[in-house]
Amino acid sequence: MKLKEIIQGIAAEVRGDVEVEVKDLQFDSRSVSQGTLFVAQPGTKVDGHDYIAKAVEAGAVAIICQQVPAGAPAATYIVVDDSSRALGLAAANFYGHPSRRIRLVGITGTNGKTTTVTLLHRMFRSLGRHVGLISTIVNKIDDEEIPTGHTTPDALELNRLIGRMVEAGCEYCFMEVSSHAVVQQRIAGLEFAGGIFSNITHDHLDFHKTMQAYIAAKKGFFDALSVSAWALVNVDDKNGRVMVQNTRAQVKTYALRQTADFHGKIVEEGFEGMQLRINGQEVWSRLVGRFNAYNLLAIYGAAVLCGVPAGEALRVLSLLTPAPGRFQYVSGKGITAIVDYAHTPDALQNVLETIHDLRRDTQQIITVVGCGGDRDRTKRPEMARIAMLGSDKLVLTSDNPRTEQPEAILNDMEAGLTAEQLSHVVRITDRRQAIRTACLMAREGDIILVAGKGHEKYQEVNGVRSHFDDVEELETELGIKS
Repeated sequence: MKLKEIIQGIAAEVRGDVEVEVKDLQFDSRSVSQGTLFVAQPGTKVDGHDYIAKAVEAGAVAIICQQVPAGAPAATYIVVDDSSRALGLAAANFYGHPSRRIRLVGITGTNGKTTTVTLLHRMFRSLGRHVGLISTIVNKIDDEEIPTGHTTPDALELNRLIGRMVEAGCEYCFMEVSSHAVVQQRIAGLEFAGGIFSNITHDHLDFHKTMQAYIAAKKGFFDALSVSAWALVNVDDKNGRVMVQNTRAQVKTYALRQTADFHGKIVEEGFEGMQLRINGQEVWSRLVGRFNAYNLLAIYGAAVLCGVPAGEALRVLSLLTPAPGRFQYVSGKGITAIVDYAHTPDALQNVLETIHDLRRDTQQIITVVGCGGDRDRTKRPEMARIAMLGSDKLVLTSDNPRTEQPEAILNDMEAGLTAEQLSHVVRITDRRQAIRTACLMAREGDIILVAGKGHEKYQEVNGVRSHFDDVEELETELGIKS
């Protein structure tokens, strides 16, 4: 492909020959080969501009960059204001705009993204449709699983992946859109048929620094939607209408507490599921909790907006099972255990409130929870406070410490507790021992919540990921044969 075709639509100062033939597009100099267009991006730890000479030496024929370094080697230079955005636009051009040939639906918000896209994928597969999935847990082309490393892949991988979906005949793709991806321009160049907003609560302030910046990042997704797209927002969240203030998309709403295009009400619920009334029609779901009622409304609304008849959407909704690690139910020795990915204060509170709504007065709640290392420290005291307020007993433990000392993370969490509350807390750094201790503390009929890691099958310590599965640990301790 000619360079001039790849940079079409990118505002740039061109220095050199745009007729040059480009065989590959890369932003990692280690992956450059003969005929590559190399995109130099500034980063928090590494600046791609420092590797321009290495890229040219490896065979790069053209460079997209924000400034040409002094003494730069001979090549065609495309100078732009934002090379990360240029990468997204160039990737879309290079791969033939695959997002234009599929109905791409993105969801953003603090909580509910994975459940919503996972169950939308399952719903459309149940309807016999060819469909892709891009999620925190796994990427899929129909039923083929493709491992994932980030909530939202980089721009190159996104276009490659969506291109594969198109080649496989997929009509739809349901995709998580993280706030990081919006700010880092990973979705630049993609054309969405629809966007969903779930909610915004305290998270990722280590990256965004302020809630205002975090909200603005989410809003940026909706600002970029086209006039032919739709935007489905949760208007029970105070930021729901903020998201669509400047969107050109057709706005639709969902809610439990107020009038909306897709309105729901919980009629009754138990650990096995809940009865919902959606736009006057009742449906039984195997999902539990108010937070899942919102997820189900988003799924139903998105399906209808994608052209699924309302009655058919409700029928399939009743067949859906929870996403892995989302209020996942484990039971043995007369003890009920819940595994949930809740790793934000709001998500943890939602899960605990749901358990309180469902439990009998004689059942005590024992919560096992930690916080991730190298992430937002400000939420740690709040996580411990919410866990303690919603539990009879609390076990603080490690999540994914990453490069931080586990004891330091637990110190941060304990800072949110009073001296009296600390008397009800057990502190066990080893997560396996913490889960075992919770099971030993539980009496018949009690409820154990193991929060924070959910679907994850690993624990990361000092850059090393070792196998660890909360569900497996509970099954072992509760005598459940897998």
